[in-house]
Amino acid sequence: MSLQSYVGEIASLLTAVCWTFSAIYFEKAGRRVGSLSVNIIRIFLGIIFLGLTTTFTRGMFFPMDATPYNWFWLGLSGIVGFFLGDLFLFKSYTIIGSRTSQLVMSLAPMITAVIGWFFLNEILSLKSIIGIVVSVSGIMIAVAGKKLKLNVPVKGFLYALGGALGQAVGLILSKKGMGEYDAVAATQIRAIFGFAAFAILVTFAKRWRRVILTTGDRKSMSIITVGTIFGPFIGVSLSLYAVQHTETGIAAALMALTPIFIIVPTAIMFKEKITARQVIGAVISIVGASIFFIR
Repeated sequence: MSLQSYVGEIASLLTAVCWTFSAIYFEKAGRRVGSLSVNIIRIFLGIIFLGLTTTFTRGMFFPMDATPYNWFWLGLSGIVGFFLGDLFLFKSYTIIGSRTSQLVMSLAPMITAVIGWFFLNEILSLKSIIGIVVSVSGIMIAVAGKKLKLNVPVKGFLYALGGALGQAVGLILSKKGMGEYDAVAATQIRAIFGFAAFAILVTFAKRWRRVILTTGDRKSMSIITVGTIFGPFIGVSLSLYAVQHTETGIAAALMALTPIFIIVPTAIMFKEKITARQVIGAVISIVGASIFFIR
């Protein structure tokens, strides 16, 4: 089999790498200026970056050629994934940190697979189911505490769980609304609706002054910009490309390797110790991920 046969799986792995960097940078930014300001700014920047990309690749800044069907389902996906899911996830970053939050996000593949089975008629093979279980098990072993109990605040756990649910439902809605449509343009539609939802929230919460002050903070803006490049820009575009070319459950399982990829960077940047359990969990997760590449 050529690499072309695994293009969806490869895109999923690259998504996990991108989300590793975006999680770290958005955690830093969220602790500095608050998760709400980070969310609306990074989505706005994402819309600009995506538009510039499609200007060169498709000759148009906005996805004017999308059908009403595309706009409806991708817009709904943007509200569920970009707005609700990320609102919860970014809040969890400020409470339990990006590494633990990404552990809880590892539940997304199972949620995605079940929803895909019901709504997209995606029937996973026994091999795929084994791959998902092994991969997620390794992730949970890697970042669980002593006696495999997750010793974190309940509020932070629930926020991260909300993020996992948002990501799962968002992926399903994206696949339904995208079809064969351009993945980058589809991401921009999601981002537009996500930004609109955050704008409404910021207005009701009377947080525009804080958002504007954040845009004047060079250090915060540089951190948010880097996170945006790896997150809403490259990462999310790759995730949509991935679900176009493989089952959503498989794509979500490989994307869920972020907690493994994030171990070394957080150890270096935040002086966090790497334990034997994390190494064992990482190996198990990689074995689980490799199962998807067996044809």
